Parts: sequence; C-alpha cells; structure tokens
Amino acid sequence: MVEAKLSYEQIRLKRLEENKKRMEELNLNKLSKALRKSAKPSPAKQVKPRAARLPADLTPLRRSNRVADKPPPNYKDEPVEPLRGVRRSYQRRDLLNRVYASDKARLYAIERAEQVRSGLEPEFPSFVKPMLQSHVTGGFWLGLPVQFCKTHLPKYDETITLVNEEQEEFPTKYLADKTGLSAGWRGFAIDHQLVDGDALVFQLVSPTEFKVYIIRANESDSEDYKDDERDPETTHSNRRSKRIKTDRK
Repeated sequence: MVEAKLSYEQIRLKRLEENKKRMEELNLNKLSKALRKSAKPSPAKQVKPRAARLPADLTPLRRSNRVADKPPPNYKDEPVEPLRGVRRSYQRRDLLNRVYASDKARLYAIERAEQVRSGLEPEFPSFVKPMLQSHVTGGFWLGLPVQFCKTHLPKYDETITLVNEEQEEFPTKYLADKTGLSAGWRGFAIDHQLVDGDALVFQLVSPTEFKVYIIRANESDSEDYKDDERDPETTHSNRRSKRIKTDRK
C-alpha cells in the first residue's frame, strides 16, 4: 500500500512538472499577466430612476399611430334602442309556475303549423317556429332561423313589425348579428298568451313585416278540431276569431 501511494505521488509530481514546462513553452504565464494589465474595469450601469406610477384611471394608454387621433373605444354593453310608438306595460310572468307542453301537444302544434304554412302564398317566404320556455317566459328572446335571416332579412339592426290575424301590429327590434327578435317580442308573447309548445308560422310579406299565425298546443284535446282537415288557414282563422270573442266576453 505504501509503495502504491508513493508511486501515485511521484506520477502526480511528474505531471505537474510537465504541465509547467508546457506553459513556459507556450508563454501562457506572460500572456495571462498581459491580459490582466490591459483589462479595463467595466463602467457601472446608470440606473434610471423609476417614474411614479399614476393611478389606474389616469395611466395613459399606449395606442397605435393609426388610431391615435380617434376616440378611445367603449367596451360597455350598450342597451338596445327602445322602440318608438305606444309603450305597453306588462307584468312579469312567474317563472315558478311554468307549464311544459307534452310531446303529443307539441307535435300536434308543429304539424298544424306546417299545414297552415303549406296553404300560404308560396311567393312569400315563411317558416315554423315552435315555442320554448325561453321564448315566452324569463328572457323573452326569440331566435330566428339563421339561414332564413341571411337570405331574406336586413343585414343590419332594424325594426320588424309582427302582424297578427286581426291585423294588429307589434313593432319588434331585430338584431342582425344575433338573428333574433329582442325588444317588442316580450309584449307580443304576453299579449297573445303564448306558452310552451305553441307553434307560430312567420310569413314575410315585406322586407320588415311578418304575418304571424298562432297554433295552440292545448288545442290538440279540443273536439272543435277533429273535423278540421279542409283548408288549414281558413279553419285556423275562424277558430282564432271565435276564441278571441269568447275571451272578451
């Protein structure tokens, strides 16, 4: 063991001597000293004082040169422009007393609406819209078929008038981006006592006017409709007139 340690120590010293000679041959010692003398200390970086932060409401916004001369955008939701004309007041329906139509009644209303639609003038575009709870309670928002809106309705927000079978007019606000009726539809739904399951036929008689036919889902159990297989539009109009007279009495 002692001999092994001595041999290792001798080898290490021998390598150190060899490395020292090589450094002298390459003048590494002189080069390192010259570099130390020529090296200049790097100047200390100048730290700019931080500007005091302004409050959030006073901090100027960085804007592109293209929009610098334009007023800042307003990202707040703008309320829907109110409709002009007579304003009606309606009581909000109780959402806890919602009544959902049965599948049978809902299917009946849709089939009867399709019959009424098939009897209308083909030159005027039309579609059937079944009523859901979101259409007749709560938010009172009526989304229209997207393809129908893109093909036949204005490309911008417009007032669209709904005309019922008694020729009464109800102005509504059509939102082109959302393809639906907003302001004014609530009044139409409440005034005509629309409920879940009813089906409506919308006939576009002018660019901003719909003729609306209403088919009641609860009429599926009435005996007055068992023999109504003649003219769907005529029989529906007659039933509507009889029901209105009875309600007014």
